[in-house]
Amino acid sequence: MQKEAFQAAWPIVLGYVVLGIPCGILGVAAGMDVWMIAIMSLLFYSGAGQYMIPNMWLAGNPISAIIASVALVNTRQMLYGASLSQFCGSAGKRLAFIFGATVTDESFGVNLARMINGNWSVKHALLVNLFSLTSWTVSNVAGALIGSAISLPTALASFAMTSLFICLLCMQKVTPANLVAVFGSIAGVIACKCVGLAGPAILIGALVGVGAAFAFSSVRHDDRNTTMKVGE
Repeated sequence: MQKEAFQAAWPIVLGYVVLGIPCGILGVAAGMDVWMIAIMSLLFYSGAGQYMIPNMWLAGNPISAIIASVALVNTRQMLYGASLSQFCGSAGKRLAFIFGATVTDESFGVNLARMINGNWSVKHALLVNLFSLTSWTVSNVAGALIGSAISLPTALASFAMTSLFICLLCMQKVTPANLVAVFGSIAGVIACKCVGLAGPAILIGALVGVGAAFAFSSVRHDDRNTTMKVGE
């Protein structure tokens, strides 16, 4: 079981090494100790959110904006849980809880595909999560140690955050609603920058994108219902 799980998880492990080291460097640049970064890497749900915290802190954003932004980004975890819960019926509550508490973006995709195809239990999936989480934590600690030992430009590490969000964006299904969300968010951030709201720009931009996509989907749904009624 461990061998099968590691074979499924090793691409995630390699990716987390590349992303985890810059994240640890950023954490040190933001004033965190190595032990803080280690605990955060173990207990925090989202690597994307973990990147946001030091970046937004270094940019001078208030704590309230950081909490709200990270919480908004992490709402996707609820969708992950809803998608995976159908495969946890035969698992015990403790096993299902630990599995749900260790899901990441990448392990979700790997485990969901294998569960749909069959012959992939919650124990297999949990091992994939744990391999991924371990590599993320070790890489963050390594980055923190590197950042503490030598001085590296934070701009170089910050670029990894941009790359991470681009990867998350590319993983999404291309639909009209998603495109509206993307361009709406971009427009919201640009508008905030133009009027001098640099601090909450990311949060406001994300809310604008989500609101625009929701409004677009609602209007499109109403139009479809109207068309169906006319056709009838």
